[in-house]
Amino acid sequence: MPQLAEEHCIRVTRSAKRLSDGERDALLGQLPDWRAVVQDDIERLEREFRFTDYAGALGFTQRVGLLAEAEDHHPAILTQWGRVTVTWWTHVVGGLHRNDFVMASHTDRAYTIATS
Repeated sequence: MPQLAEEHCIRVTRSAKRLSDGERDALLGQLPDWRAVVQDDIERLEREFRFTDYAGALGFTQRVGLLAEAEDHHPAILTQWGRVTVTWWTHVVGGLHRNDFVMASHTDRAYTIATS
């Protein structure tokens, strides 16, 4: 299986299924800083990223936005002074899909670049 950061999102149709609990747990094992949360009865993947100032947080937000556009898969992003919370889920399946884990991995890579 390729590493998540090397994958790209696939087109998801209404016939696509959410991940099973086992699939979700296996993928979460590859992304230890992320957690599964339930908001509005929808399971999502979430992580908070820390920065030393607002400018760093804003630059990271822009980087994640560009990644999202490139993959046509868009998160909820909350940008605050010194931190950014990124939340991924797949609207069409009403929960988590492999694409969310792929994008979480891309987000981790962007954070490594932004903070190095």
